[in-house]
Amino acid sequence: MSAFQKLFKQTFIYGLATVLPRMLSFLLVPLYTTDGVLSSVAEYGKVSVIFSYFVLFNVVLAYGMETAFFRFFNKEEDKNQVVGTSTISLIITSLGFFVLALFFQNQIASFIDIDVKYINLVLWILLLDALVIIPFAWLRAKEKPKRYAIIKILNVAINLGLNLFFLLALKDLASNNSMVEGFYKPDFEISYIFIANLVASAVTLLLMLPFYSKIKYVFSSQIWKKMFRYAFPILIAGVAFSINETFDRILLKELLPADVAETDIGMYSACYKIALFMTLFATAYRLGIEPYFFSHSKSENPQKNYAKILEFFVALGSIILLLVVVFADLLKPHIVRSEAYWEAMWIVPIVLLANFCLGIYHNLSVWYKITDRTKFGAYISVIGALITLAINIFFIKEYSYKASAIATLVAYSVMMFLSYYFGRKYYPIPYNLKKIGLYLSVSILFSILSFYQFRENYLVGVPLLIVFLGIIYVSEKDQIKQILNRNEH
Repeated sequence: MSAFQKLFKQTFIYGLATVLPRMLSFLLVPLYTTDGVLSSVAEYGKVSVIFSYFVLFNVVLAYGMETAFFRFFNKEEDKNQVVGTSTISLIITSLGFFVLALFFQNQIASFIDIDVKYINLVLWILLLDALVIIPFAWLRAKEKPKRYAIIKILNVAINLGLNLFFLLALKDLASNNSMVEGFYKPDFEISYIFIANLVASAVTLLLMLPFYSKIKYVFSSQIWKKMFRYAFPILIAGVAFSINETFDRILLKELLPADVAETDIGMYSACYKIALFMTLFATAYRLGIEPYFFSHSKSENPQKNYAKILEFFVALGSIILLLVVVFADLLKPHIVRSEAYWEAMWIVPIVLLANFCLGIYHNLSVWYKITDRTKFGAYISVIGALITLAINIFFIKEYSYKASAIATLVAYSVMMFLSYYFGRKYYPIPYNLKKIGLYLSVSILFSILSFYQFRENYLVGVPLLIVFLGIIYVSEKDQIKQILNRNEH
């Protein structure tokens, strides 16, 4: 099997591991946005704000160790030391954070204006999720995508099943069964959402326990120092990313009038989910290529393969962008059930394009990971975060969530261009800029025309999509034929 074929096989399985669970969890959006499940749009807004903090602390607790693990697992001769050191490090820091946060939970709740009962549940979830970071990274490094996929899918299946049980079935069961009645609490929906998450995380950790029993607990302070030096800029970059990804919800809550804030956050967060298709694609692609980047960095002329990988990504991403934009209004009743949320549909193409730019950025970022210049990733991400914060702070009061969507697009676009600029200097890769530029410019132009000029006019949108698919086929037909011929043999 060629390196390329192996890459795409692994990307496909990691894609399933990401797409199928997310597609299952995708059902949570129509569940939460169905009239009568949550008491209001504002309640969904409240859940979104809590999850925003959740994302931020997940990054802090991982502190770049996952990427550092990949780098040093491939670099160091003694792999047991790398596994042992990173595992012990994360166990100590996770437990330390948990105990400290539990002790100060009332103060934390007061500071971020979230009910303490939710804080308690979130802390347990954060601890359990942190303890599976290295086991999951180990599965990827050992090229065991099937096991990785099964556990990930099971996690979200449990989460989904319990959400459906707690939010739909439990109330009816309690009214008809006195034994069940004791378990049901009215107006407890948000807690039920986090309890479902907690149980799923606990089961995942249980399935990962064999990893903890088979590894050698060897700690090397020398390796830890090298890993941490490598990981620290990734931590900074991760915090910056979480600001880009979720901090807009927190700023909307702080800067909008109290009577509209959570409702606007609810609408924005629900419609943002329609952009999930691009996020799924970009994430699956990244999970597949990240180990490939490191393992093939010393092969003959890896830059040529890296260039081709980005070209494929942009071609496929451009198709997804236009496809979702053209059919966005057909998708919305199936994803965001209540019309009370649809006011925010304006953001969908903006957010799709923003996440597309982020995916391109991840592909371009190979240069600083391969050359151990991870500090550049931190610098670029911090610039992105500052752009996000500035646009949100200055424009939220006037434009609400529209400012947040545009801030995300501007931040990720700048990060993409900066990564390309510095990459060209430190690790030149022969990207086919003509093709990439063609795919991007045509898909963006057609998306603008389809959504903002001829929205729901499929006599315009569908032909634009067909024309674009034709452009892709003509440009890539030789490569497509080559892949098909390989598969035949």
